Amino acid sequence: MKSKGAIQLSLSQARKLLLLSQGLPTKASKDKSSAQTLSVIERLGYVQIDTISVVQRAHHHTLWSRNPNYQLNHIDSLIADKSVFEYWSHAAAYLPMQDYRFSLPKKAALKAGHQQHWFKKDLQLMADIQKRIADEGPLMAKDFVSKGLKNNGWGASPTKQALENLYMQGDLMISERRNFHKVYELTERVLPAEINTSVPTAQEHGRFLVLRFLRAQGFGTLAEIIYLLKHIKAHAIAAIDELHQLGEIDKVMINGCEYYACRDVLTLLDKRLNRRQVKILSPFDNLLIQRKRANAIFNFDYLLECYVPAAKRQFGYFCLPILWGEKLVARADCKANRKTSTLNIVQLYIEASVKDSSDFLAALEPQLSQFASFNYCKNYIIQKVRFLSQSNLLVSLYH
Repeated sequence: MKSKGAIQLSLSQARKLLLLSQGLPTKASKDKSSAQTLSVIERLGYVQIDTISVVQRAHHHTLWSRNPNYQLNHIDSLIADKSVFEYWSHAAAYLPMQDYRFSLPKKAALKAGHQQHWFKKDLQLMADIQKRIADEGPLMAKDFVSKGLKNNGWGASPTKQALENLYMQGDLMISERRNFHKVYELTERVLPAEINTSVPTAQEHGRFLVLRFLRAQGFGTLAEIIYLLKHIKAHAIAAIDELHQLGEIDKVMINGCEYYACRDVLTLLDKRLNRRQVKILSPFDNLLIQRKRANAIFNFDYLLECYVPAAKRQFGYFCLPILWGEKLVARADCKANRKTSTLNIVQLYIEASVKDSSDFLAALEPQLSQFASFNYCKNYIIQKVRFLSQSNLLVSLYH
């Protein structure tokens, strides 16, 4: 139902607003410092961490997509200088340290038992572990031995579970990662002295969540704003009502659906969008991590199939979405072979919306070269190219 006074946006305008809010496509920059990477994280609000490494891990990939000068050591540098910290957003993520206080409500709820984490608490073991870290300094899970204790169904040792409980409820933080393994330290020894550690009010927390999402994503619904977040729906509803009354956010209609958008962010529609640039994205990229939203805005039905049995996969183990201008137009099942220094595009699937595949492939080539270099590969090979019909059925094939 159309809302009175709602701003009407076409799908093309919506895509433009979303992409410019996300920092996609990118602009050339000579800045190779970690400061540029920090600005990306602050703009996005979070960057999801993932362990899959058939190509560069998701957090590196997402940052590289927006900062062509990104270096893998940037995250370590930003953790070391306490500009970002690791915690939970809708999933494990790197977050701007300036937003630290907004992680406190979840930590307090977990500590008080109002929310549950995956692991049952062993309070005595947690106390023993916290004391040992206090006495010895930062430690990894492998520095503890769980004698006489059995792993649970999650495959985590009792000491690993205790460490994670202490971390999730805020007593410990991740001071660094070594070979991607977490190093746990007392929170008070990780936090910068000047950081604000006051617990936000419900009103502050709600405003933060709403504005962070809308500024990073251009527009959103209530369901999108609170995606996979628990016990904050009422705060978000109150914040939306308040911000709308104050004129800071407006209602917008996109393809017959009602969204909210920050009034100042809507000025991005006056800017130019590079419609020739191609970007190979991570499956965990902020742009499309909410699959239903991506399908509604880009008409791109995407499923990450590494969690699907091999026999049932349609596109491959780790298919990467490909953005061209304002549209998601292809997906590439990629694997970096570090031994041969070759990025293998096992299969490249081109959507039916692409009318001139030769034009697209010409635009894709420089991005593939850059993506290969990002994966420490000297070259790339496209093994197969397939075209999709409107129903996503494979209709042709060439080598």
